[in-house]
Amino acid sequence: MNSSHSLHVIVGAGPVGTSLARRLAHEGERVRVLTRSGRDFGMPGVESLAVDATDVGKLTAAARGAQVLYNCANPGTYSTWEKEWPPLANAILAAAESTGAVLVTASNLYGYGPVDGPMTRATPLRPSDHKGALRARLWREALAAHEAGRVRVAEARASDYIGPALSIGNGVLARYAHATLGGKPAMVFADPDQPHTWTAIEDVAATLAMLGREERAWGSAWIVPSNPALSVRRTLLDLHGECGLPEPRLRQVPRWTMRAGGAFVPLLREVTGVLYQFDAPFVADGSETTEQLGIAPTPWERVVRDTAAAWLARARAR
Repeated sequence: MNSSHSLHVIVGAGPVGTSLARRLAHEGERVRVLTRSGRDFGMPGVESLAVDATDVGKLTAAARGAQVLYNCANPGTYSTWEKEWPPLANAILAAAESTGAVLVTASNLYGYGPVDGPMTRATPLRPSDHKGALRARLWREALAAHEAGRVRVAEARASDYIGPALSIGNGVLARYAHATLGGKPAMVFADPDQPHTWTAIEDVAATLAMLGREERAWGSAWIVPSNPALSVRRTLLDLHGECGLPEPRLRQVPRWTMRAGGAFVPLLREVTGVLYQFDAPFVADGSETTEQLGIAPTPWERVVRDTAAAWLARARAR
């Protein structure tokens, strides 16, 4: 695809959507970001529009002329996914089909469920809870449309995020670090010493941008390249070391407490459903993405340096 100065439309302006917009604009592309509020992000070359992305007509009009339509949305909370994700994903798929834009979706690893080894492109989708089943179903629907020749699609699957733009509400690691960098113990939900893949937000953006341009990538899901897996404890130690702080204090919440609390707190119930990701090694292998598409993870030292400074400032500002 000749993408020089083409229009790229992004649905959603969380950390991933914002990073993708910045990257594409820096590369000279025309970028349009769609959110409900339409707030201006103040980025040169980035246009902001207020659009309800579940409204197929309005979304299609906003995406008219786009070479690529990126689904970087993250609606609601875990407990509202079943209600909010299908109409949103279906509308974005319909808009891509109507406009002829390539559809590239930012997704996660929930669809794989518990695994015995590293996750790769060949790993089958075997979700163990409703969140993973939902993401797997939405991908299969998009892939069916691709195979029917109605639209061109690709998906980028990332593990838990790390990066300076991440706020406390956008990831479990950021939640833990918000406590430990602020001098308090972190109440961790599962074993803090199991290897776990952390994906840099900038690497998600780089993968999404490549998937939109590379015809060889269409019709498939790709694992976002990430650094070697590290435990929660080791990652927090690295962040603390970069900040010159003492070793973080971690306290594991008993599983029975999580289950009991889940009867009254929906978030705890939903989190319990994905704790298998921290009960055993949870490793995403994006080497095929690197080999096929040339995307390599940001060096870990740089990820830690940039993330530590931003998260420490945020923890001390509370």
